Amino acid sequence: MKGLQGLLFDKDGTLFDFQASWGQATAGLIADLAGGDRALAARLEAVLGFDGARRRFRRESLAIAGTSEEVRAALAPVLPWMAGSALEERLAAMAAGATMAEAVPLRPLISRLGAAGLRIGLATNDGEMSAREHLRRVGVIGGFDFIAGFDSGFGAKPAPGMVLAFLRAMGLAPEAVAMVGDSTHDLLAGRAAGMRTVAVLTGVAEAEDLAPLADVVVPDIGHLPGLLDL
Repeated sequence: MKGLQGLLFDKDGTLFDFQASWGQATAGLIADLAGGDRALAARLEAVLGFDGARRRFRRESLAIAGTSEEVRAALAPVLPWMAGSALEERLAAMAAGATMAEAVPLRPLISRLGAAGLRIGLATNDGEMSAREHLRRVGVIGGFDFIAGFDSGFGAKPAPGMVLAFLRAMGLAPEAVAMVGDSTHDLLAGRAAGMRTVAVLTGVAEAEDLAPLADVVVPDIGHLPGLLDL
């Protein structure tokens, strides 16, 4: 994949290992919301596509590529006594407080990519403030030229709004940029914008799920320098 001038990353499942980052936090959220009611906990797990015993998400989980607003809307009917704003606050607090597990050591990788002259962006279906906090905690926010979440005004993936916004902001042609992600939402957004696409396997999807939409599938983003001959 020579000749690239920019990389646009997804966050969860791409920069951060999805199961390791969100399994524990989601188990805690469900326990908090259920308040000891095992039947309610089971319903919440079913809505989220979450295996509470293993603390892992199933491949079909809404939480993998959905926005936090979509997750809130799915949970609301199971928690009719909870005001929408209160549930939204719980989800935001969980997201902001989650301990993120880096898919690979991020600081040396982002530094290496930036030193090669690449423009670096983030397009996530998480909220922008949460995304910025996660990048700040691991010390890489300064390496990103563009950060957008589903609430940044460009829409959510798989629509290409965030992707096109990155191209405009950086003044790059789509064929000079690769979208890097772990879900079909990421790859569809990149394809819709005319970008090249790189799939990684640090999310929940398997290679066979992603390969039809990817120019290349790699185990994790640590393989990017090799792909780019850096």
